[in-house]
Amino acid sequence: MPMLKLGTHALRYQVDGPAGAPALLLSNSLGTTLEMWRPQLAALSRRYRVLRYDARGHGGSGVGAVPPRLADLAGDALSLLDALDIERAHFCGISMGGLTGLWLGAHAPERLQCLVVSNSAAKIGTSEAWRQRAAQVRGGGLAELAASAHQRWFSADFCAQAPDIVEQARAWLAATAPDGYAACCEALADADLRADLPRIAAPALLIAGLLDPVTTVAEAEAMAAAMPNARLTRLPASHLSNLEAPLAFERALLDFLDAA
Repeated sequence: MPMLKLGTHALRYQVDGPAGAPALLLSNSLGTTLEMWRPQLAALSRRYRVLRYDARGHGGSGVGAVPPRLADLAGDALSLLDALDIERAHFCGISMGGLTGLWLGAHAPERLQCLVVSNSAAKIGTSEAWRQRAAQVRGGGLAELAASAHQRWFSADFCAQAPDIVEQARAWLAATAPDGYAACCEALADADLRADLPRIAAPALLIAGLLDPVTTVAEAEAMAAAMPNARLTRLPASHLSNLEAPLAFERALLDFLDAA
């Protein structure tokens, strides 16, 4: 896959779909890679120029010399759009990727046509918990987290019904560089966009998983109430809803994008 060199790190990315179609930028969740979008790729790339990338410190993307903040993660997305001569794009992100999209909506609205924020929140978890996790990973690696990730990412029923998908997701996490994962944990520790929500004016779709214990439906409802042009869709899934409810996720996303 192609790589974009950015200062002291590089981003791995992939482009699919017609060159003249509207651009759609997809941003992965913490501990996964651009491969997480495979269930939706065929349908999306028929109508859109789909741009996927590994978030900093994940997959084939480097973490850089300085630990990133949320603004840096969003800056990577903007640099990728610049490199590909894309002035404006639709954006869809899950969890950490969704928070990245919220930053873009607040600080770079001129680059967005619309915004989809899935299984995310303006403040994810607590700063203390993220810093503790970063220290744990730097000290002991990701094996322990990877062993239990399915309990946070998927419902128990889905784990029983689709073990291959669950194991693939756990493999993405296990293969993530500990320094890259920890650096993104620290970025999430400092990230809080709750005060910025009222000025995110882009048309927005918020997707919440009814079974999500990480970023709850209540948090999505609070975001929808605070954002002036947002609507909320609830899916029968846990945290990685595009993997657990792929067809429902695809329909919700395409209906919104086509209307926008």
